[in-house]
Amino acid sequence: MGTTSFLKHLIYATLFASLLSPLLGMGQQKIASAAISFEFVDKGVKGTISGFESQSVLDRDNLEASVLEGTVATETLDTNNGLRNWSLKSGKYFDKSDYPKIHYKSSTIAKNGDSYAVDGILTLKGVSKPLSIVFSSEGKKLIGTATLYTSDFGIKIKKKREDNKVNVRFEFQLE
Repeated sequence: MGTTSFLKHLIYATLFASLLSPLLGMGQQKIASAAISFEFVDKGVKGTISGFESQSVLDRDNLEASVLEGTVATETLDTNNGLRNWSLKSGKYFDKSDYPKIHYKSSTIAKNGDSYAVDGILTLKGVSKPLSIVFSSEGKKLIGTATLYTSDFGIKIKKKREDNKVNVRFEFQLE
């Protein structure tokens, strides 16, 4: 094979690989930034929490070796209402003084059609419970949703468990 023919094959192979790479996986990636929002369903209260620190390593080609792990700072909880924020951060609810971080670590990550099912443990206010998150992939962005009940973590906004339902949305920008 001549040099010109070899170079042509190399160029075609490179182009073909670059077109297929989104379908084949993206190798190891880390989370560059995160936006996390929530809604207390019964009250219609929406907010955000930030201060995300991640120890995650995501490898779509080897999900068994992947881990989704991170923390957020309880202090950053924001509902756009200063008095409500102060109350939620107090000892009665999230207790930011004694529990400054909320932590999550995956135990399994599995591909489920076009989405990823992540099972793990959420530790909130010193209580650790299982939490499942379903992520969809949009290029270098992962969008996830989960539902939890604050009363399961000792945070009783309302008396009935079902009235303490919180929907959480994660938006992770990958490196």
